[in-house]
Amino acid sequence: MTTTTLPKQTIDIPSIDDIAEKVYAGERLTLDDGRRLMRHPHLPEIGILADHVRQKQNPGKVATYIAGRNINYTNVCWVQCKFCAFYDLPSSDKGYTHPKEVIFQKIQEMVDLGGIEILLQGGLNPKLKIDYYEDLFASISEKFPTVWIHGLSVAEILYIAKISRISLEETLRRLRAAGLKTIPGAGAEMLVDRVRKIIAPYKDTTKEWLDTMQLWHQLGGHSSVTMMYGTVDTYEDKLEHLMRVRDVQDQSLANTEGGFTAFIAWNFQPDGTPLGDELKQNPDWRKASGYDYLRTIAVARLMLDNIPHHQASWVTQGPRIAQIGLDYGLDDFGSTMMEENVVSAAGTDFVMPIAEIERLIREAGYEPRRRNTLYKLV
Repeated sequence: MTTTTLPKQTIDIPSIDDIAEKVYAGERLTLDDGRRLMRHPHLPEIGILADHVRQKQNPGKVATYIAGRNINYTNVCWVQCKFCAFYDLPSSDKGYTHPKEVIFQKIQEMVDLGGIEILLQGGLNPKLKIDYYEDLFASISEKFPTVWIHGLSVAEILYIAKISRISLEETLRRLRAAGLKTIPGAGAEMLVDRVRKIIAPYKDTTKEWLDTMQLWHQLGGHSSVTMMYGTVDTYEDKLEHLMRVRDVQDQSLANTEGGFTAFIAWNFQPDGTPLGDELKQNPDWRKASGYDYLRTIAVARLMLDNIPHHQASWVTQGPRIAQIGLDYGLDDFGSTMMEENVVSAAGTDFVMPIAEIERLIREAGYEPRRRNTLYKLV
């Protein structure tokens, strides 16, 4: 009996040893390094480097999460972002603005389950000026003094300033005085104007978004920053987004008490959105995969060396990919949420209780620990 030996096939994989040396030496990576990482075919190598940086910044086998709830105080919005399936126009009879009693009830339900943070967001509702938000935040703070208000978005804040006919700085100061503690990174989408003009042509520009966050930092505030990818963006767009965020964080850390606490990446959810319908007509377009997500978060951890925490987006990726992400640079599992309307309106729904989040973290080989909004263990 004869055996046949198949010829060995070798794959010429470009080396990233020089980048690895920089990572292990604690040196900052360049834009060109980022380009090479985005195209490097051996994803686990990038994951190893990302995990090394994660361990330097947040050592140990601990993964944090926060007990919180999303509350959408209104769904009325005129901006008509093509990627959103949640909003209703001001002229629609389906639009709502919750009275304070409904918001209080939602907060009480969260508190009863051990929650400490509300992520309070809505839309650009032309009926709601600065006095509405001052009254709402002050009322929440009075009734629930231990609840942290993590609220609004840059787009909402800019619109509040505009329709209230006051400056952006006055708007931020008044919101903070009324009880707004931190600002989520929502609305960053892709901080590249070419992309923004396609997916949200009526929304704020890249400069407006970054300038608003930087001003909030100058006032001593903290915020997070997100990146929604997988629409019409490229690797170069992702890297431009990361470099702009890194530059702003450098300036904030050097000159203020505030800054970005965390980075969260998530991919576009196309179902039920106008942009999704458009993109599906293109035979070359594909929804971003779990592989894309792991590469994105790993490269982000390596490039954003000045942002300490990187958070999973299990509400879009699903729990299994989020678990793997803990080995690709992530150190946080995000919020229990309890309620999620924006992404679930696009056909994705992965809301889960505290016990399930803790089980998933343990199953991934990490110790679950609760935190507050500023990433202090509680």
